[in-house]
Amino acid sequence: MESEVAAKARREAETPATYIGLKTRAQRAKLSNGSVSASSHQPRSTEKKKKKKKSHKPTVDNKYSQWKTLVPILYDSLSNQSLVWPCLSCRWGPQFEQALAKNQQRLYLTEQTDGRVPNTLVVANCEAVKKQLNGEACSPFVNKYKTIIHPGEVNRIRELPQNSKIVATHTDSPDVLIWDTETQPDRHAVLGAPHSRPDLILTGHQDNAEFALAMFPTEPFVLSGGKDKSVVLWSIQDHITTAGTDSKSPGSSIKQTGGRSVGPRGVYHGHEDTVEDVAFCPSSAQEFCSVGDDSCLILWDARTGTGPAMKVEKAHYADLHCVDWNPHDNNLILTGSADNTVRLFDCRNLTSNGVGSPIYKFEGHNASVLSVQWSPDKSSVFGSAAEDGLLNIWDYDKVGKKSARAPKSPPGLLFQHAGHRDNMVDFHWNVLEPWTIVSVSGNCESNGGGGTLQIWRMSELIYRPEDEVLAELEDFKSQVFSCASRP
Repeated sequence: MESEVAAKARREAETPATYIGLKTRAQRAKLSNGSVSASSHQPRSTEKKKKKKKSHKPTVDNKYSQWKTLVPILYDSLSNQSLVWPCLSCRWGPQFEQALAKNQQRLYLTEQTDGRVPNTLVVANCEAVKKQLNGEACSPFVNKYKTIIHPGEVNRIRELPQNSKIVATHTDSPDVLIWDTETQPDRHAVLGAPHSRPDLILTGHQDNAEFALAMFPTEPFVLSGGKDKSVVLWSIQDHITTAGTDSKSPGSSIKQTGGRSVGPRGVYHGHEDTVEDVAFCPSSAQEFCSVGDDSCLILWDARTGTGPAMKVEKAHYADLHCVDWNPHDNNLILTGSADNTVRLFDCRNLTSNGVGSPIYKFEGHNASVLSVQWSPDKSSVFGSAAEDGLLNIWDYDKVGKKSARAPKSPPGLLFQHAGHRDNMVDFHWNVLEPWTIVSVSGNCESNGGGGTLQIWRMSELIYRPEDEVLAELEDFKSQVFSCASRP
């Protein structure tokens, strides 16, 4: 990782007249002159719907300016890293060192290049600095540890929860690629360098599968969706070694014998357009859900066949981009859409004929919602990231309750992270560090291109119970007055 000045200088040296726009579901990566990126050796999704959207730049810049002045108050820690290339996905990896003041942890990132150098999957080391004993907020830093030359752009990364050294990636192809990041050799990404060799290749899609990707929390199952309108399920149990069940075990986690290609356990049909995201039910690898450009939310049960177990028509009034199943409550599912909203569904309210209304609609974005994720720290808290550059943290327990902290905020809005100045592409809660988030965005041409990586933790005064915080502040005020009154 580099300083902002160094990153900009390197970008200018490597790509003197080129700006690589960030590829999202609504807009594919293009050069500033309108030509397709040189990294596109495979056909791009040019048939994808092109939507004219209003520019959100003035709003983003205004919020960013206001945000900068409030950083010392809003955050316990914050790190801002400038990236040479746009990043499409970010995920936390295993923790490999623990200490009183700081922990060392892997971080997975992507580099979407212009073709002059290969696209890469980056394994980085993150030193997550805890809040110091003197109460001062400190920031983590990130260093590149390993580079894997990826065959095509890395659109999505998902780690295997049982062993987060193993990750799955999506690119512009029908296959899902599996990597053991610890045993993969470190590569130098230069023009003409051969691609790194994935440890496993999961086959089963008939067309490109670009974004929809998930891994089951407790068993090595992989789920994917794609342009072929299907959802595909794999088990990689037979390909994982005994060491593969423990991220701290040395050596390879993936068996080196046998073929690298793995066929599907099941292929499921029910969508009428591209499947944009998938999620497992936290308690069963046989149950999962998917959303797509047909505006449908579909629930599946692999034990009952390859058709939908439940299909919610018009879950939103536009394409659905993302979905997440609550790890604390199997009844609750979140969806995010191009209609700028996040909706919360209760599985108990859905019926067999596909009729169902969300139990709440969260409105706090001005552009398409690209990612939603439940918090691992509190069952009612989740985040949503959108093309308006904002990452909103919500608490549905607060819906309908008046708050003295922010009386004019949308119902349920707990916190708004406005540190990114362009499309908020992806984010990930850290399950090992409470309330810590990594988020990535692209940078527009006026900001020098490339991307921005931020690792942050909001002030604990924001998410702690309000009465507890007010009592603590009152006690602090009493102490101050007591000290001031002493002769």
